Amino acid sequence: MTSSTCDLAELELKELESALAPLGIEPYRAKQIYSWVHGRAVNEWEHMTDLPKKYRKSLAEAFTISTPRVVQRTLSGDGTMKFLFELTDCRRIEAVYIPDSPAHTFCISTQVGCAMQCTFCLTAKMGLERHLTAGEIAAQVRLLRSELKLLEQPVNVVLMGMGEPLHNYEATMRALRIMTSAHGAALSPRRITLSTVGILPALTRLASEPIMPNLAISLHGTTEEQRSSLLPVNRRYPLAELLATCRAFPLKRRSRITFEYVLIRDFNDSPADARRLARLLVGLRAKVNVIPLNSAPGIPYERPSSAKIDRFGRLLAEHRVTVSIRKSRGRDIRAACGQLVLEGTQPSPSQQLAGLMDTGVPSTPTSEL
Repeated sequence: MTSSTCDLAELELKELESALAPLGIEPYRAKQIYSWVHGRAVNEWEHMTDLPKKYRKSLAEAFTISTPRVVQRTLSGDGTMKFLFELTDCRRIEAVYIPDSPAHTFCISTQVGCAMQCTFCLTAKMGLERHLTAGEIAAQVRLLRSELKLLEQPVNVVLMGMGEPLHNYEATMRALRIMTSAHGAALSPRRITLSTVGILPALTRLASEPIMPNLAISLHGTTEEQRSSLLPVNRRYPLAELLATCRAFPLKRRSRITFEYVLIRDFNDSPADARRLARLLVGLRAKVNVIPLNSAPGIPYERPSSAKIDRFGRLLAEHRVTVSIRKSRGRDIRAACGQLVLEGTQPSPSQQLAGLMDTGVPSTPTSEL
């Protein structure tokens, strides 16, 4: 990597130290720069006042700090806020801010589109346009912290917006290292949740990472046939193998795996489904996040009745499963649970974004049964 092409938003701290060397800038200055960019969300060199002016000039000439542009933000009646970001190549992604959940929570994306083809998700209709870079993933957090004036407050981050994080493994892990760096945003891994459909080679690899986020597995079915009809990835990585991998996953003390279960009317919401789900999880340090489907045009499924949602949750609880039923947030601005879609591969600034995003926080359930 050369200084003439270096984007500092993409660098880890050690890489930044090395990138400064050709300019004759001391390695310790990297910590100062990292703090400005990732800790205080500053991307203009003239504002980095603890750097000598001669360094600021050299840095401005040699490096860029790419930052997505906030195109729009939409406020829900319940306080949820949806952000539309435009990337440097004019592609767009969304992130969602959920206040009081019980802390401040950001739902962020890891890809433009998604390749997983889940049948209940509008994002699947896009296909995968491209992976986000580590800098683009981490930038969503620094932009949200800055826009919402939350730079001095702890936040939760959930990687469950557009895309499958483990399909973009290298960039996702690099972004986690950037976000958790003590000299940057210094986010605690305990406040970060990674949601995945279960790409088993990547999930096995994740088990050996030094930075371990909370893990949320998209389950959604209690038989191989049922899950395969919702998540085509199950044909390659079957439910039985996924659960075996989860049983072997090294969990920290007091940690549990969250299993996300989108509840669909007359498909996977029966008492038999609840009992099968409870049996599947026997012996696992687990909790279940029941997510009543938010119906949307283009999705061939419907939301269960409130009575069926309540019955499903209570049956799980009766079988000693820790369960939460997610309260949808931001439904009035299409920022609720499960789907996000961009219409067109190269959206113009005037193009509208329609979608629904997963806005629950597996590590902080909204209601216990």
